[in-house]
Amino acid sequence: MEDSPPGSSPDSNSPSRAESFDRDRHVFFLQMMYQLMPSQYQGQEINRLTLAYFAVSGLHILRSVDSLHKEEIISWVLSLQAHPKNEALLNDGQFYGFHGSRSSQFQKIDNGVWTPNGSHLASTYCAVAILKTVGHDLSVTDSETILKSLKNLQQPDGSFMPIHSGAETDLRFVYCAAAISSMLGNWSGMDREMAKEYIINCQSYDGGFGLTPGSESHGGATYCAVASLQLMGYIEDGLLSKRASSCIIDVPLLLNWSLQRQAADGGFQGRPNKPTDTCYAFWVGGVLRILGAYQFIDETALRNFLLTCQSEYGGFSKLPGQLPDLYHSFYGFSAFSLLEEPGLHPIRVELGIADNAAIGL
Repeated sequence: MEDSPPGSSPDSNSPSRAESFDRDRHVFFLQMMYQLMPSQYQGQEINRLTLAYFAVSGLHILRSVDSLHKEEIISWVLSLQAHPKNEALLNDGQFYGFHGSRSSQFQKIDNGVWTPNGSHLASTYCAVAILKTVGHDLSVTDSETILKSLKNLQQPDGSFMPIHSGAETDLRFVYCAAAISSMLGNWSGMDREMAKEYIINCQSYDGGFGLTPGSESHGGATYCAVASLQLMGYIEDGLLSKRASSCIIDVPLLLNWSLQRQAADGGFQGRPNKPTDTCYAFWVGGVLRILGAYQFIDETALRNFLLTCQSEYGGFSKLPGQLPDLYHSFYGFSAFSLLEEPGLHPIRVELGIADNAAIGL
C-alpha cells in the first residue's frame, strides 16, 4: 500500500474527510506548492510573488509558517523591489514598488527606447504582506521610495492604476494602496479623501460596490471598498452596533445585498444569479465581519459547502468536484479562519493576513 499523505487515515471505517477540516493535508498541499509549482502554473510566472503570498500567508493561517526558511523568503522578496537610479527619478512618473517575478525585472528595449520598470501595485501589496507575515522589520525596508512613487499612480478621480502607464483603474488598486500604506504605517503616498470619494461613487443602487462607478455590484469589489474605508479610518469595526446611519456609505443596503449572497447550498456567490464559489466565503464574509454582521449568516451551511470543495489532495477548489488551486485554497483557509476553525490563526480581515502578523507578533 502506498504511503498516505499527512492527515490521512488508512482506516476505512474512519469518518469521511469531507466531514472535517483536514488541516494536516492542507499544510502538506501548501508546502508542496511552495517548493514546486505544477506545470499548469507556468503561465503565471509573472505573478510568482502573488502565488508566494498565497502559500506563505496560507501556511501562517494554518500555523505552519515556521516550517519555511524565513530569511530566504525575505531576501528573495526584497530582491524584487524596484529602485530608481537616483532620488531625482522618484519624480519621473514611475512607480517603484515590487516586481511580480524575476522575469518582469528584465529591462526591455523597443525600437531603441528603454521601457521603464514594470513593478506593480498588487505585487507590492503581496510583497509587503509576505514580509509582515514572516516577521521582517518593515522600518528597515525602503518604504520611502514606495510611498513617494505611489502618488504617481493615483488618478484625479481618486482611483489608482496598478502600474505607471497604460492600465485600468478600479477598486482593486485603491485597496492595494490602502493596505500597503496601512502595513507601512505611513499614508503620505495617497490622498485618502480623494480615494474615499471614489469608493463612495462605486456603491451601486442595490447596496453592493462595483469595481468602477456605475458598474455591477460584485463581492470582490465590495470587499475592496469596505476594507479600504476601514483601513483609511472612515468606518469603524462593528459598524452595526454603532451609528450606522451617520456612515458615509449606505450600510442597510450594503448589509442586505451582502446577506443575500449566501445561497441555498450554504456558499456565497459574487453576484446575483451566479454559482457559489469558495473565494466569496471570504470576500463577502469578510465584509459582513467588518460590518459586525457575521453572526447573521448560516455558519453551519457555509461550513458544509466549503467542505464539499475541500480536496482529497489538500487545498480547496472553486466549486465542488474540481481540482484544488492555490487561489481558492488560500481563501478557503481564510474563510475557515473567519468561522473560527480550531487550530487556525485568526485573520485580520481588512489586510488579508493573520492577525498576529498584522500586529507584528
